[in-house]
Amino acid sequence: MTNQVVRLNYPSTLLRVPIINQLIKQYDLTINIMRAQIDNEQGWIEIQLAGNIQTIEDAIEWLRSQGINVEFIQV
Repeated sequence: MTNQVVRLNYPSTLLRVPIINQLIKQYDLTINIMRAQIDNEQGWIEIQLAGNIQTIEDAIEWLRSQGINVEFIQV
Protein backbone atom coordinates (compact mmCIF):
# COMPACT_ATOMS: atom_id res chain seq x y z
CA MET A 1 0.00 0.00 0.00
CA THR A 2 1.27 3.46 -0.96
CA ASN A 3 0.35 6.96 0.22
CA GLN A 4 0.45 10.04 -1.97
CA VAL A 5 -0.56 13.59 -1.02
CA VAL A 6 -1.91 15.77 -3.80
CA ARG A 7 -3.54 19.17 -4.16
CA LEU A 8 -6.53 19.23 -6.49
CA ASN A 9 -7.25 22.62 -8.07
CA TYR A 10 -10.85 22.72 -9.27
CA PRO A 11 -12.24 24.91 -12.04
CA SER A 12 -15.50 26.66 -11.16
CA THR A 13 -17.48 24.27 -13.39
CA LEU A 14 -16.62 21.32 -11.13
CA LEU A 15 -17.15 22.84 -7.70
CA ARG A 16 -20.57 21.21 -7.29
CA VAL A 17 -19.55 17.84 -8.76
CA PRO A 18 -18.91 15.04 -6.19
CA ILE A 19 -15.39 14.29 -7.48
CA ILE A 20 -14.07 12.77 -4.23
CA ASN A 21 -17.10 10.48 -3.99
CA GLN A 22 -16.59 9.34 -7.58
CA LEU A 23 -12.89 8.80 -6.91
CA ILE A 24 -13.59 6.54 -3.93
CA LYS A 25 -16.24 4.51 -5.78
CA GLN A 26 -14.34 4.09 -9.05
CA TYR A 27 -10.89 3.41 -7.62
CA ASP A 28 -11.52 1.92 -4.17
CA LEU A 29 -8.98 4.25 -2.54
CA THR A 30 -8.80 5.45 1.04
CA ILE A 31 -8.87 9.24 1.02
CA ASN A 32 -7.94 11.55 3.88
CA ILE A 33 -8.92 15.19 3.41
CA MET A 34 -6.11 17.28 4.87
CA ARG A 35 -7.07 20.88 3.94
CA ALA A 36 -9.36 22.69 1.57
CA GLN A 37 -10.40 26.14 0.46
CA ILE A 38 -13.46 26.55 -1.70
CA ASP A 39 -15.49 29.58 -2.75
CA ASN A 40 -17.94 30.31 -5.58
CA GLU A 41 -15.23 30.88 -8.18
CA GLN A 42 -12.58 28.27 -7.50
CA GLY A 43 -11.35 25.75 -5.00
CA TRP A 44 -8.57 23.44 -3.96
CA ILE A 45 -8.35 20.46 -1.70
CA GLU A 46 -5.33 18.58 -0.37
CA ILE A 47 -5.93 14.87 0.04
CA GLN A 48 -3.90 11.82 0.94
CA LEU A 49 -4.56 8.88 -1.35
CA ALA A 50 -3.83 5.41 0.05
CA GLY A 51 -3.90 2.28 -2.06
CA ASN A 52 -2.10 0.36 -4.78
CA ILE A 53 0.41 2.57 -6.67
CA GLN A 54 -1.08 1.72 -10.08
CA THR A 55 -4.58 2.49 -8.82
CA ILE A 56 -3.39 5.87 -7.49
CA GLU A 57 -1.74 6.68 -10.84
CA ASP A 58 -4.94 5.71 -12.70
CA ALA A 59 -7.01 7.86 -10.34
CA ILE A 60 -4.72 10.86 -10.86
CA GLU A 61 -4.99 10.44 -14.63
CA TRP A 62 -8.78 10.32 -14.32
CA LEU A 63 -8.78 13.50 -12.21
CA ARG A 64 -6.74 15.29 -14.89
CA SER A 65 -9.11 14.05 -17.60
CA GLN A 66 -11.98 15.67 -15.65
CA GLY A 67 -10.22 19.07 -15.85
CA ILE A 68 -8.65 19.10 -12.38
CA ASN A 69 -5.07 20.27 -11.99
CA VAL A 70 -3.18 17.80 -9.78
CA GLU A 71 -0.06 18.92 -7.86
CA PHE A 72 2.07 16.48 -5.87
CA ILE A 73 2.82 17.57 -2.30
CA GLN A 74 5.95 16.44 -0.45
CA VAL A 75 5.23 15.40 3.11
